[in-house]
Amino acid sequence: MNSKFADRLPPGWERFSRFFFALGDTTRQQILLVFEPGEEICVNDIARLFKISRPAISHHLKVLRNAELLLCEKRGKAVYYRVNHSYCAEVMRIVHDFVATQTLPPVLTPPDRLTVLSSRS
Repeated sequence: MNSKFADRLPPGWERFSRFFFALGDTTRQQILLVFEPGEEICVNDIARLFKISRPAISHHLKVLRNAELLLCEKRGKAVYYRVNHSYCAEVMRIVHDFVATQTLPPVLTPPDRLTVLSSRS
């Protein structure tokens, strides 16, 4: 048991709860997936793609923005969004590095055991 994490998260993880919470909703995942790499999309164009209300889309965009998954810029009356790929990659790298240090090497099955297992199929 690794009880130290009962008291605190691994370094740098404090800000990740919003990130993973934001990804926990299918509509928010779909919003992220409509963006081409480097593309900026106006909030009105995003709203037209979905069969939910404009206020609901605005709520999802706010959650994604607060989680730093999306960046936005106001131009005149329009708000344009783009995916914050560098932040997403950073979060995934940190989580991957942690998981990699916690993973045990695979247990190899002796060749004679593989023969017995394959003959059962």
